[in-house]
Amino acid sequence: MLNPNHAIQAYKAASRYRSQREQEAEVFRQVNAVLTAARDAAPIRQVRALADNRRLWITVGDLMRDPANQLPDSLRAAIVSLGMTVQREMDRDTPDFGFLISINEDIAAGLSAPPA
Repeated sequence: MLNPNHAIQAYKAASRYRSQREQEAEVFRQVNAVLTAARDAAPIRQVRALADNRRLWITVGDLMRDPANQLPDSLRAAIVSLGMTVQREMDRDTPDFGFLISINEDIAAGLSAPPA
């Protein structure tokens, strides 16, 4: 049986070797995996996947609005705007999972790319 403390210690050790950007990209990839699995699944799985994606984008929006955030204002504003678009899509009666997955993939790819 796996000891949860060992898993936490392993994660902390592994995260030391990945940049913060790569860790953030991994969060988008994980949410995308859930969205992809839920796309053609039962409605309850879709609701759960959308809830995960909503929490992710609410967090991103909060981080972009934080005055201590050191990203350029124009980039922060663009990300907030994108997050609002994602939120509107998730609020639709039948959200376009392909669109949501595509946005998350693009964000993950941008975070994985070397900084300019």
